[in-house]
Amino acid sequence: MNKIAKIALSAVVMLSLGATVASADAAKGQKLYSKKLKKACGFTGAKFAAKHTQGEWEKIEADGKMADEIKSLCPKVKDKALKSKYLKHYYDFAHDFASDSGNVPSC
Repeated sequence: MNKIAKIALSAVVMLSLGATVASADAAKGQKLYSKKLKKACGFTGAKFAAKHTQGEWEKIEADGKMADEIKSLCPKVKDKALKSKYLKHYYDFAHDFASDSGNVPSC
């Protein structure tokens, strides 16, 4: 019985760590914006995120249009900067620093 409890506890710990690593992060989105989008966009991350309210960013993400919206705001952006693995981070960054959030990023 003790062995089964240890295995179950190990499984729970591994799943919780895996879920944490897989989640998106606004700080990572900010770094990605600075590295991959800032030059192509021609404006700071604060201006980028303030293009929409949090609700508007939520709708863009829910509709799966994040890459399209970035392309419309920053036409010079290269497709390799819009990989699907980056989009969730860009969304979290834009949502956290949207025009109605009251937050201002440092990039």
